[in-house]
Amino acid sequence: MTTTQIWETYSEDIKRFILSKTKDETVANDILQDTFIKVHTKLHTLKDGNKLKSWLFSVARYTLMDYLKTSKVKIEFNDFDTEDVPETHEHTEKDCLRGILVNLPKKYREPIFLADIMGLKQKEVAKKLSLPLPTVKSQIQRGRQKIAEGFMDCCGYEMSEQGYLVGQLQDKEDCKICK
Repeated sequence: MTTTQIWETYSEDIKRFILSKTKDETVANDILQDTFIKVHTKLHTLKDGNKLKSWLFSVARYTLMDYLKTSKVKIEFNDFDTEDVPETHEHTEKDCLRGILVNLPKKYREPIFLADIMGLKQKEVAKKLSLPLPTVKSQIQRGRQKIAEGFMDCCGYEMSEQGYLVGQLQDKEDCKICK
């Protein structure tokens, strides 16, 4: 599928999503444009065409997060879910992860997103970000470490001798990041 075909099929849905978060038509149009620039330049990295729509919304979500971070606008990360969440929401590791990712510096979040979410090889991530491979490897490793530290700080997990997070999820009121 070409970028033009993707635009014709999905641009209205993505714009509605962005507009629901920004409440500003001009800003939504700018973010939509940025989203499709990223889609156009990274479409070849999508390995499974059946996941196109969810990939598009992920790109839009991260583009929106980058805009909000640079514009100093505050918005709840829970607003980024594309699925409806029941009002009686049980506290899960996903809640903690959202808070941790939102606070993760961009220099770690982008390589983690490309490698761990998009499934790119670290060499491809380095090329996409125009960074040396050792730098990207280091950023991914540090990003993963910061995510683990976030779980330890937020939810009281501990690191086992084998390097795995272990423990039980605390009540939401006890979490420092996602409450």
